[in-house]
Amino acid sequence: MGRFIFWRLIQAIPVIFAVITVTFFLVRSAPGGPFDSEKAVLPEVKRALEAQYKLDLPLHEQYFAYLGDLASGDLGPSFKYPGRSVNEILGSGLPVTAELGFYALCFALMLGVFAGVFAALKPNTKQDYIPMGVAMIGICMPSFLLGPLLVLVFGIQLEWLPIAGWGDLPGDKLLPSITLGSAYAAYIARLSRAGMLEILSQDYIRTARAKGLPEWRVVTQHALRGGLIPVIAFLGPAFAGLLAGSFVVETIFQIPGLGRFYVQAAFNRDYTMILGTTVFLSTLIVLFNLISDVLAAWLNPRLRAQFSRGNS
Repeated sequence: MGRFIFWRLIQAIPVIFAVITVTFFLVRSAPGGPFDSEKAVLPEVKRALEAQYKLDLPLHEQYFAYLGDLASGDLGPSFKYPGRSVNEILGSGLPVTAELGFYALCFALMLGVFAGVFAALKPNTKQDYIPMGVAMIGICMPSFLLGPLLVLVFGIQLEWLPIAGWGDLPGDKLLPSITLGSAYAAYIARLSRAGMLEILSQDYIRTARAKGLPEWRVVTQHALRGGLIPVIAFLGPAFAGLLAGSFVVETIFQIPGLGRFYVQAAFNRDYTMILGTTVFLSTLIVLFNLISDVLAAWLNPRLRAQFSRGNS
């Protein structure tokens, strides 16, 4: 397992390097610049600003200078927040975004696993069709549509929950977490159903039932561990996706997380902020994928043996 983790980390280096390179040149190829605005700037002032942020250098020199700073852990200064570095901005917004992603993942796990297992117990019946139909609706419903609908119903019409903010009023974290986690709950429900159907057809499950064990013990003690392996493998990219996908939800509910800075950076052409956030999220995706693979291998001895053979 240690060799598997080592080789996965080695494989992650060119992936992250490719993300950095593509993002750098795509951002720099966009029209305009970070100091182009409606308010006129004196040419000498603009030249001084560009020299300060190394924007007067040839593009390839800017690229290698950025790689050098990145190798030392420096994501650079923000172009639109004078006196603040990208590291500081990410550090201030990450806790809120991570908390939102955690709550959304907990909601998705509880609802998705319950719905998937419930549907798998009686396949091709109403008990299967109804939750899977609802799951399909959840997959097709984008967060930018679900969020305003929840605000309209529960926040404005019923006045049950706050419609904006984070940690200021009781219950203000509920609607954003449901909005962000609903689509992932639908994916987890389908993965749970598929995994449980495969496990419930195995010989050792039939043996457990033949011994007279109650169905709830067959499911909880024998089937869940193997049936939820697809869900475990999905958790890594899911949590990274929740962090990245929270930008829309943060904008809808006025949450002071990374999304606010990233959206503003995109409109203001804040190169270093866009690059820093993209590199940070890409690293998280690689890391969470690795963690989910390790957990899946720990739960499945055959998968662990396969990883060992593949890296020997």
